[in-house]
Amino acid sequence: MIYIDFEGKTPVDNNLPNWKPWSQEKWNAWLAKSAELLAELEKLSEVGDIKERNDFIDSKSAHWGKLKPWLQALSKGKCWFSEVRELYSYYDVEHFRPKKEAIDINGFKRDGYWWLAFDYSNFRLCGNVGNRKKGGWFPLKDTSYCSTYDLQCEESEECYLLDPTDLNDVALIAFNEEGNAIIVPDNEISEWDKQRVEVSIKRLKLNEHEALTEERKKIWQKVSQEIDLFLKSKSRCSNGGNPAAMGKMKEHARNIRKMSRSESELSSVAKWCVLFRNNC
Repeated sequence: MIYIDFEGKTPVDNNLPNWKPWSQEKWNAWLAKSAELLAELEKLSEVGDIKERNDFIDSKSAHWGKLKPWLQALSKGKCWFSEVRELYSYYDVEHFRPKKEAIDINGFKRDGYWWLAFDYSNFRLCGNVGNRKKGGWFPLKDTSYCSTYDLQCEESEECYLLDPTDLNDVALIAFNEEGNAIIVPDNEISEWDKQRVEVSIKRLKLNEHEALTEERKKIWQKVSQEIDLFLKSKSRCSNGGNPAAMGKMKEHARNIRKMSRSESELSSVAKWCVLFRNNC
């Protein structure tokens, strides 16, 4: 999972690599269409025909699909949850709060967050391996507020699912040499947050998708090998100048930095490998 600084961002922004900014007029038109679609949903909800309302949402998926390239640009082309590009299958524009129905921790269903179906702040970019497993799953803590259309309080909800747009949530996940996502090793992590990490990893198949864990393991091994080679070259410089060994040190340091850069797949795994090796 990678942190996406989503607050205040729009497709009009012109500081994203590989992104041709929308004009303000085009963005205003998209927002106006969203408002128009929400008004239709409000009418359908007043009538109480949930099936028709949900069918209407599905029929307008092309509207949120227009933002997929922008969501990709925000993450440098990587899935926000798995941090890979193609390994987690094709991208979906995922609704963080499910738009049609919300399923709690025990499998019981309640009405979804239909009023957020066309709200871009509710969109996330997710490979469909995780998105299909997640579905409408969105349990809340027993004591949590529960947002409704009449009382919209999403910011006060305590949800199980970790959110890549929340830096604190992203900081709860670490990785190990076996290629698994794990709870960050910190004695101060609350039991509630531990539960959130465990169920999010399971629900999004962050460890069940074998190809993903294998790729993480490979990244860990590559970084660890580069660290070993760096340290070996460093030891050869300990007794004075050694230009060849110094050059090798710089080369291995560059390789480690490259795998740790935000545009690299699974850069979080690379960073955790470095951190683990530094603490050994």
